[in-house]
Amino acid sequence: MATGVMSDELQPDDELDAAVHRADLDELIRLIDRRTSTRDWAGLSRVRRSCAAAVDTGRQLWPAATLAEYRLALWGPDEWCATVMEEDAGRFTPGPLSEVAAMHHSWDGLGTHLGLGPLATYFAHERSLRGDQIPLESQDVLVPVIDIPIDLQPWEPRYSVATYDDNGAHHDRPTVDAPMVNLEMPTSIETVEDPESTLAFAQLVEMWTEKSNGRSEVTCVEGSRSDAIAATGTSRARIRGLSTAEALNLLLWAGASGGAHGRRRGSATGRFSVWWLLAALVDCSWDHDITEFGHEVSKLQWAEWDAWEPSTGWELRLAAEHPSSGIAWAFSANDVE
Repeated sequence: MATGVMSDELQPDDELDAAVHRADLDELIRLIDRRTSTRDWAGLSRVRRSCAAAVDTGRQLWPAATLAEYRLALWGPDEWCATVMEEDAGRFTPGPLSEVAAMHHSWDGLGTHLGLGPLATYFAHERSLRGDQIPLESQDVLVPVIDIPIDLQPWEPRYSVATYDDNGAHHDRPTVDAPMVNLEMPTSIETVEDPESTLAFAQLVEMWTEKSNGRSEVTCVEGSRSDAIAATGTSRARIRGLSTAEALNLLLWAGASGGAHGRRRGSATGRFSVWWLLAALVDCSWDHDITEFGHEVSKLQWAEWDAWEPSTGWELRLAAEHPSSGIAWAFSANDVE
């Protein structure tokens, strides 16, 4: 911690001390709001530190500590933001601090204040998703905790990413303009086992199913996207074609989110989950030949489908077909409030 930051933190703070002594959570929240509004970063940091220490004495002030931590990551100048960018921080914030900080901080700014641990790597990925060019010399020294390139590849879209404000995270489901059309359902379709793709999709939406109320399913066939949808057992369906960019954007939205009740995992983790699924679908690892991997991914033909059911708000139904292998999949995940 910089000397100036540390000395500011050690200033007397009678207003804070009184609220902590009373365990007055409402007053502490108001204090955090005031100090955020006046950009009193030293005072906000003292709230975080004092409330965290109070938890050890049985006063349940962790919501105030978490809120102060979140506001510092979101709004604080680089040197103050860096004080909360710790590996064990952010467990109760609306999303990972690497994503929160990426909202208003650049790699050239905040990145120079971070150590070389995993959190810096996640922050680099988040900033790359927002358009930052991370220098190769910086990439080379980062801990490779996400085993995919930091730089977006030519076949990837400019993903939609979450925004954050004082009230939390916002990441609306990407919209697709093309209309749905009725699908003429094939009959007598036999499914095939594909445990790798099933596992990869389950991992992509695991926050929906493990930390919320959701469920997911993958149906695999030898045939077309329409065959895969029919093999799910639905009696009728609608479909619309998607570009690779539209499909990947929807997949990242799902993989980054927490569903209805889970905590956001962040866009960096969501993108890694998308790559894992793609590798399973095209049966090709990016580690072996990233150019060939991208070539195979670009061959995938995508569609979105539904079964004429009301939307739950947290819903992902895609179908994909890999012409080279003759295999197709129908993916379905949903979660409810």
